[in-house]
Amino acid sequence: MSVLPSPAPRADRASHVLPYRPPYDWAHLERFLADHASPGVEAVTPGCYARSFALAGRRGTLAVTPVADGLSVAVRCSDGEGVPKELLARLRAMFDLDADPAAIARGLARDPLIAGLVARRPGLRIPGAFDPFELAVRAILGQQVSVAAATRLAGRLVSAFGTPLTPDERGGEPGLTHLFPAPEQLVEAEVSLVLNMPRARGRAIQGLAAAMRATPDLFDPRRDLDETVSRLKDLPGIGDWTAHYVAMRVLAQADALPAGDVGLMRALDDGSGRPSRLALLERSAAWRPWRAYAAIHLWAEDAARRTP
Repeated sequence: MSVLPSPAPRADRASHVLPYRPPYDWAHLERFLADHASPGVEAVTPGCYARSFALAGRRGTLAVTPVADGLSVAVRCSDGEGVPKELLARLRAMFDLDADPAAIARGLARDPLIAGLVARRPGLRIPGAFDPFELAVRAILGQQVSVAAATRLAGRLVSAFGTPLTPDERGGEPGLTHLFPAPEQLVEAEVSLVLNMPRARGRAIQGLAAAMRATPDLFDPRRDLDETVSRLKDLPGIGDWTAHYVAMRVLAQADALPAGDVGLMRALDDGSGRPSRLALLERSAAWRPWRAYAAIHLWAEDAARRTP
């Protein structure tokens, strides 16, 4: 992936502005994050993404809003001190602020369909993750259910096992009530019983939590895609789709591709039927090493076709 140097954030008393290289499609990213927000932990309203966090020994909430030349980040902590640099780094990755849209467009130009989608939506970015464990749990909750059903499950998981925020930690952000459960809170939790979902999925979440405790570098971004996918698939209950989805959204692996995804297949249907998984993989050779961005464009096209 072509990555631009990360400019130093400009700070004032209330917020930090994180710049990016335009174009930047905030509206699409906002819709995606709204659809996938974990109730109690994340809240998306027009023009704002907000969430709770626990980082560097501090707890609180943050809000991200688009401004003329970047994304403005307001952080509220009960101690009122400065903003951890790691928090800003996580947000740069989550909102894919270091992507180079021109390089991505050139890389996807070999497929006329994808090139056309890029021309229509040149500012699409990969919606990343603020916390790797949180996103991986969400991916497991989303296996074989709709996004709306996975969101409901996430809300119940947060309510049952998450840590409540104090009023000071909430900072007045509506809808933010908890921290997402940490691995140690889920490693022995009766997730499937509490959430009334298949036992295998509950065991997968427990296995992921155990792996996080035993292997802190489980989501090390320095590994290549094949190694990342292989390590994730070694965990119980994580198959190829989930591994690629996590590699794409957690580790910003630009060539990750959840090839069995039905939304991708619908978007590639030109009237003669959806392609098979194998046909999708063969066609995606022309998208490398930007297959994750091709997937984002195909998902956007699928959503547009299905919106009345």
